[in-house]
Amino acid sequence: MKTLRWTAAAVLMAASLAAHAGVRKVELTVPTMDCDTCPITIRVALMKVPGVKKAVVSYERRNAVVTFDDAATNVAALTKATEEAGYPSFEAEAKTKR
Repeated sequence: MKTLRWTAAAVLMAASLAAHAGVRKVELTVPTMDCDTCPITIRVALMKVPGVKKAVVSYERRNAVVTFDDAATNVAALTKATEEAGYPSFEAEAKTKR
């Protein structure tokens, strides 16, 4: 009987976590872009992160708007990807959307 209760609790917990996961959109500020080809490098790096659905990078705005599955990745992984590509970034707090 205890096993059945633990199994039921585990199933409910997993279902609860899945219900909170979803697609999220975040804006990253990438201040070190200095040429027209930088966005290509940044977009490629972001698209390699598992869970990223879309990445739109703007040289003019020095930003990247990334749509991702928050069950598969997070903002820290996105900023790590841009940094490893040579372009440190950070979340633009005021424009973050859920």
